[in-house]
Amino acid sequence: MNMKETAFTKYHIANGARMAGFAGYNMPIEFTGINDEHRTVREGAGVFDVSHMGEIWVKGPRALAFLQRVTTNDVSALVDGKAQYSAMPNGRGGLVDDILVYRLDGATYLLVVNASNIDKDWAHLCAHAAEFGLTPGRELYNASDEICQLAVQGPLAMKVVQKMCPARVEDIPYYTFVKTEVAGIPDAILSATGYTGSGGCEIYVANGEGDRLWTALWEAGGEFGLKNIGLGARDTLRLEKGFCLYGNDLDDGTSTIEAGLGWITKFAEGKDFIDRALFERQKKEGVARKLVAFRMTERGIPRHGYALAAADGPEIGTVTSGTMSPMLREGIGMGYVAAAHAAPGTEIAVVIREKPVKATIVKAPFV
Repeated sequence: MNMKETAFTKYHIANGARMAGFAGYNMPIEFTGINDEHRTVREGAGVFDVSHMGEIWVKGPRALAFLQRVTTNDVSALVDGKAQYSAMPNGRGGLVDDILVYRLDGATYLLVVNASNIDKDWAHLCAHAAEFGLTPGRELYNASDEICQLAVQGPLAMKVVQKMCPARVEDIPYYTFVKTEVAGIPDAILSATGYTGSGGCEIYVANGEGDRLWTALWEAGGEFGLKNIGLGARDTLRLEKGFCLYGNDLDDGTSTIEAGLGWITKFAEGKDFIDRALFERQKKEGVARKLVAFRMTERGIPRHGYALAAADGPEIGTVTSGTMSPMLREGIGMGYVAAAHAAPGTEIAVVIREKPVKATIVKAPFV
C-alpha cells in the first residue's frame, strides 16, 4: 500500500529522519534520537510535522446545535478565537475520537481530529448531519487532504514564530487561535493548543504554501537552535504531561468518565449529547475502572499491554501508555485499573516478563 506524503516529507528525508508508516502517512519518527529531541522541546524549540492530522469544517446556522449533539464539551461556551478540547461519544459508551473544536464565528467551526480516525470520524459526523440539515461536502467539509500543519513547541517556540508574523502573537493565550499572516501567507491559522506541555503553537496553511512556511520557519529559528522533532518524542512529551492518546488511553470502549475526562463532559441544560444519560450515570454512581498515572519505584519500563497488579498480587488492569521518562530518568505510564485501586499513593506492580515490578499511582502530570 502506498503511503501518503505531507508537504514536508521531502525535507524530513533530506534531514536524515528515520521514517515509518503512521496513519497511512510516511512520517518522521526520529531525527537525532528521542531523548535529545525530547529535551530540545522541554528546554528550547522544536518543530513537528503534524500534517497527518485531520481537519473538518462545520458551517451554517445549525452548526452549533450539531456540535452540541456530537461532542461532550459545551460548545456554546466558546467565543470567536477560542478552542476547546472535547470528545465524540459513539452511542455505545465509548469514544469515536478525542478532538479539538475551534470557533471562527457563530456559524463556522473547525474540528481537528486524530490522523488514524479521519475516515471513522467523517463517517460518524455524516451519519448525524442530516438531522441538523448539514450536507456532507457543503456545511460539513473534510479538508484533511488540503491542509498542512506544523507544531512549533518549546519555551522558545513563540520567539521563533513571532519573527514570521507582523502581528503580535508571542503571548497568545493557551487554547486560543488567530487567523493571521505567517511567513507572508495571509489567513493562516495559528493556535496555542499544544500536545507537549512546553508552550508553542500550531500553524495551519494550505498544502501549496508548505514550502514557503518551511523556509521561513528555519530562517527564523536559526538563532534559537530550532530542531526537527519526530513522532517518537511527541509521544514521550505528551505522556510526561499525562495527555491521553487515542488508540492507547482512549478508544471505542472507554468513556470520558473512566478516562478522567469529566472536565470535558458538560451536562449543560439543553445539551443532549450522544451517550449523555450513560455518562451522567457513570459520574453519579462511579465506574468499575479508572485511568491512572503511575511511576515505577523499581527499575523497569512499562509498555502498552503489560498487566497491572495489586501490591498483594491479583491482576487489576492494563498499561495503556508507558515509557522511560527522558526528564525523570524513570519509568512512567498510564493504565486502567479497578476503581478500588485507583487512588494516588496506591502501591501497584507492573508485570514485566512475568515478574511484578513495583510502581506507585500518582497524579499527572509527571513533570
